[in-house]
Amino acid sequence: MKYGITNRHVLTHTVFEVPSNILLKKLRPSRWLAFLMFSWGAITIGLGGVKNYPQMTGVRFVLGAVEAGLFPGLVYYLTFWYKTDERSVRVAFILASATLAGAFGGAIAYGVGHMNRTRDMSAWRWLFILEGIPSCLSAILVWFFLPDWPERASWLSEAEKDLAAQRLYLEGAKGSAASLTWDDVKDTLTDWRLYGHYAIYFAVSLPFSSLSLFSPSIVAGLGFHDLEAQLLTVPPWAAAYIVQILVSWSADHFNARGYHCAGAAVVGAAGFLASAVLPPDDYNGRYGCLVVGTAGAFACIPPMLGWLTSNMWSTASIGLAVALNVSIGAGLGQIPGVWIYKAEEASRGYPTGHGVNCAMLFVVAFGALALRWFYGRKNRALIDAAADGVTPRLYKL
Repeated sequence: MKYGITNRHVLTHTVFEVPSNILLKKLRPSRWLAFLMFSWGAITIGLGGVKNYPQMTGVRFVLGAVEAGLFPGLVYYLTFWYKTDERSVRVAFILASATLAGAFGGAIAYGVGHMNRTRDMSAWRWLFILEGIPSCLSAILVWFFLPDWPERASWLSEAEKDLAAQRLYLEGAKGSAASLTWDDVKDTLTDWRLYGHYAIYFAVSLPFSSLSLFSPSIVAGLGFHDLEAQLLTVPPWAAAYIVQILVSWSADHFNARGYHCAGAAVVGAAGFLASAVLPPDDYNGRYGCLVVGTAGAFACIPPMLGWLTSNMWSTASIGLAVALNVSIGAGLGQIPGVWIYKAEEASRGYPTGHGVNCAMLFVVAFGALALRWFYGRKNRALIDAAADGVTPRLYKL
């Protein structure tokens, strides 16, 4: 039942991410993101009151629909404010903060477990209620204080607005740009290079989703239990937090996103491969490999998204491509991630889960290098075709 609900929840992400990014542009980021945050919080609180499986399924479906737009919407929002060589590290801060917060979710759940039967409610109901309240309160701040785009920021002077517009003239999305048209949709759907980006994002989504879901189980399989197991899920996420930011900054700074994605993926694959082949009772070694695998896998993601947005040259196509990338890649990619860590393999150290994650990260490394070769070849063709004295706009690498 658990995995069935999870899969339906993930499928709602696949369906609703594209329309959500379209609405973000139409309705303004501050309004749409605040709506998503408040709705997510309110529906999560509502989960604390469900009475049966059909109610749980229905509420989770609606929760997935409003949750779907938040991450691709934030990535799209960054393109209105930052140049291409400034985005990956900003995506890293968003993703790393989310994963680090999630790392403490188990410990919080353990603490909330002591509220069982408080006011005659089960602890799991309290958990949903307490998780939803901060999102509702934060949504109010976002509604009133989040600036939509530089040209409308009330705290910037006219000279500063002009400076921001000039800075982002070639490399930023525009709040004043036209909304998505059918021609934009056609051009984006038939831009076949984008499917290379979607493919590697699909591949990295397996380790991302499986680790997010099964880290406490993996750590428990290393001989730790209860609160100790929950707390020992934190170091892998903390390491991933630091590595994501460093790798993303370096990838943007050196215009080498493909190489950084590939390098991080190989490191992560090595961690999972070692964890799969180590003896089941080598707890310390396997725990160290979990830290390495988590850091490597998660460090791939921000440069991927920064790379994709950097090589889209219109406001409408950026929003659509980001949403498609997250829905096709992450939405569908998370479904197999739910199944690869099998409970019956706990005593053997989860060789299937680690092996699949290792293989997917090698796919990421190969795909990132292939895209890097493709863009390098395109750039050479653009330079050769340019008139003397003209510097063409090149693809980011």
